[in-house]
This record gives sequence, C-alpha cells and structure tokens, in this order.
Amino acid sequence: LFCLQTGERGSIKPKADFNAKDDAVALRKAMKGLGTNEKTLIDVLTQRSSGQRQLICKAYQEEAPGKTLVEDLEGDNHGHFEDLLVALVTPPVIYDCQEVTKAMKGVGTKDSVLIEIFATRSNKQMKEISDAYLKQTEKKLTLDLKKETSGEFAKAILILAEGKRDENTQVDAAKAKEDAKTLYNAGEKKWGTDESKFIDILCQRSIPQLRQTLVEYKTISGKSLQESIEGEMSGDLEELLVAIVKCVKNVPAYLAERLHQGMKGGGTDECTLNRIMVSRSEIDMLDIRAEFKKLYRHSQARTGWYGLA
Repeated sequence: LFCLQTGERGSIKPKADFNAKDDAVALRKAMKGLGTNEKTLIDVLTQRSSGQRQLICKAYQEEAPGKTLVEDLEGDNHGHFEDLLVALVTPPVIYDCQEVTKAMKGVGTKDSVLIEIFATRSNKQMKEISDAYLKQTEKKLTLDLKKETSGEFAKAILILAEGKRDENTQVDAAKAKEDAKTLYNAGEKKWGTDESKFIDILCQRSIPQLRQTLVEYKTISGKSLQESIEGEMSGDLEELLVAIVKCVKNVPAYLAERLHQGMKGGGTDECTLNRIMVSRSEIDMLDIRAEFKKLYRHSQARTGWYGLA
C-alpha cells in the first residue's frame, strides 16, 4: 500500500550496492554521543530510495531494540532539518496524510497545501491517503474536509478527495468541444459565473480529455481557460481550479512555481520546499528542476536542498 509511485524522472534512484544493516549502523553511530554527524545523515537518507529507507528503519530497530529511527532523528536534530529527515523516512502515503492532517489543524485551514496535494495526486494516491487517514485518525477524510472547508471550494476538494477523476486515456473531441462551450457559457458569456459547471468538468474529466478541452476553449473564447477562471472567480476556488488547469498542462511546471513561491519574499516556506522535494524526488524532480530553470533562469538546487534536487 505505501510504496512510492516512481518515475524515470526522479532525482533519487535506488542504491545499487545497498545494505540496510550497514546504513542503520552508520546512522546510529552518527547520532551517538555528543553532537550529530549531519553529513552522514544527509549522505545516507538522500541517496537511498524510499523503499530502501523503509528497510533501513526496520534494520535500525533490530540494531537498537526499543528505539526507532524516527525517534532518534527527532531527538538528535531540530527545526526544518529534523522535519526533512523525518519526512524522508516516513512512507510516502503516510507523509501525504500527515501533511493533509497538519493543513486542517489549528485555527484556519491551510487551503494552499490541500490544493497542492489534491491537484497533483492520482485517484489511486487519493484513495491511499484516505485509507491512511482513516487508519491514523479513525475518522473519514471526507467528513473532516466537510467540517474544515465550505462553499463551492468544499464541493471541488471533496470530489478530488474521493478520487472521482475519469481515467480513460481516449480523447473524445466532440465532448471536449461541448465541455469548452459549457464552460464558456457558464463564465465568460453570462453575468455571474456558474461555478458548479467548472467544478464538475475540471475535477472529473480525465487529464488527456481536459488537455483537449483547453485547446477548444481557447478557440471559442479567444482567452485561455486559466485567464477566464482568474477573471471570473476569486479566493480558494479560483486557486484550486487554476492549479488543476496548470497541472493538466504541466505538473512539474506547477510544482516549480510552488517552489519559487516558497523561496521568494521575506523568509522561506521550508514546509512547502520539504514537501515537494521529498514527495517528488523519485517521480519527476528532474523535470521540476528543468522547469524551474526555464521559468526562473537558475536552478533550485542552489538552495542546497540536501541532495534531493
């Protein structure tokens, strides 16, 4: 259940001459006594695949009964560096689940985190996150989302959480034209916007189908669908639907933009950087890096993100 969706475009690959016991011993030694050998922690944890890191966790417990690698990492490190190391040894679906849980905790929901995760995960991943959420909290994710979100944004986020996107890879050109016309009539062409039509189409059609719909929309409207959404809507719903449109076109470019937003202005949003670096390191980080260079003319690797970039 908790294996990472891997891709050829990840920056981290499984280590060839991997030995979980040797790595566990090295990590234990790095955290023993006074001071922590951070270089060893970085070298080991950023140069092993997620599956290999899970085997290291198991070997670590065998080497030090009664202790877990997560507990020792939390005890010997601090701040965002600790968060990153713990994220690396957490199974990917559990990590996504924890990020969703954190986004809904406290005063106000961090909708931008929910948007980033829900717009970029597949139906299968969303179902796994829901299962993990139920196991960890004994509550249904959809019920908690209903409590924490409202209005049309809640309707859209719930459709995504339930993993209802069509997965048919065949494109129906006539349907794409019809959907484009429906969207145009629901937004640009009328006074006020019928947001429900945008939600139904953007949250439920397949990605290849939506790509064709974007082309047809531009032909009918003269504007891109993103421009129309930005002109017709506001707030969280606008942010979510724009994120979906961006992901239909290019997921790595969307995540490169999120990384850039996390690094600009006063202070760095380390939580966003950690989440994207860790969750995409075995999927499409090389593509995210290429898109970042294209968009911002320098590589995000210059932030020194511990070998993940």
